[in-house]
Amino acid sequence: MAHIVGIDHLQMAMPAGGEFLARKFYGTLLGLPELGKAISPATGGTVHFQCGSLQLHLIPDAGFRAGKKNCLALMVHDLVYYLAVLTTSGYAITFAPAAPGHIRAVTTDPFGNRIELMGRHAEAISLIQ
Repeated sequence: MAHIVGIDHLQMAMPAGGEFLARKFYGTLLGLPELGKAISPATGGTVHFQCGSLQLHLIPDAGFRAGKKNCLALMVHDLVYYLAVLTTSGYAITFAPAAPGHIRAVTTDPFGNRIELMGRHAEAISLIQ
């Protein structure tokens, strides 16, 4: 019987020419490994990262505007570490209502896309006390 077995990747937009900032934020700050990609006019300027078992694809959009409702939520180990890295690099952090068993910290990537970092409650409880 035919059925969907999972999600392969998530694609998000970024401004044209944003590859350097994408690599710095997602690769350097968050530590996601960059993947090679097929080079073609259709994929020129895209940046692909491995994110657990999924991939994150950032694709340039000449008319880019950050979505107000879009969100990339990343499960992390050691939320405190990521918050320190991001705040040291100038990214603002706010906290969203907790999900069961987790703490949710919210920031944006360099393009204004909403990014949630979710850490297990026991690891990050000191953040809200």
